[in-house]
Amino acid sequence: MTTNEQETGGRIIVFGGRGRVGRAVVAEARARGHEVTVAGRADGEVTSAVDVARLAAGHDVAVAAVYDPQAAPGEFFPAAARALAVGLSEAGVRRLVSVGLASVLPTGSGALLMDTPGYPQEWREFYVGHGAGTEALRAAAPGGLDWAVLSPAGDFAVGEAVGGYAFAPADAAGRISHADFARAVLDEALDPTVHGAHAGVSAA
Repeated sequence: MTTNEQETGGRIIVFGGRGRVGRAVVAEARARGHEVTVAGRADGEVTSAVDVARLAAGHDVAVAAVYDPQAAPGEFFPAAARALAVGLSEAGVRRLVSVGLASVLPTGSGALLMDTPGYPQEWREFYVGHGAGTEALRAAAPGGLDWAVLSPAGDFAVGEAVGGYAFAPADAAGRISHADFARAVLDEALDPTVHGAHAGVSAA
């Protein structure tokens, strides 16, 4: 898939828009002609539904690429998911794309990537916390909020964009640039094909 260079309009809020993934999404959205609000910790807490609703008011879609290194992953990611589900719905936002983690995606064999032989286990608490966030979103999202979680199928690549992407099962060797991943996130935010699920993205 490739970027529609003629796409314009639409108000987008990016929670975590000052992080590396968030910055790539913001740049892609602005290049397409969208009005973008960058929301970070200084603007409000993503774990507060009240703050989410306040920040998201007047926007059409939301992207969340959030992380708090000071918080326990098993507490932060579910709390953020619940606040996003409630707050975005209160603000009238119809679509959310959240950035997830490949570790909790199924591989081609069906096993989660984090459970495959040789996969690093020292960050397992972080993996499990991310997965708990997706499950919290699944449980909390009301019917009016169409959501998806996207992550690299493996990890981010160092280097320039290839210019395309494809959905794929988890693969530890898979790589995608931040720019190509941002294209996938924006495409899914504005023209959804993944609904209520976590999908992996690789370079095409």
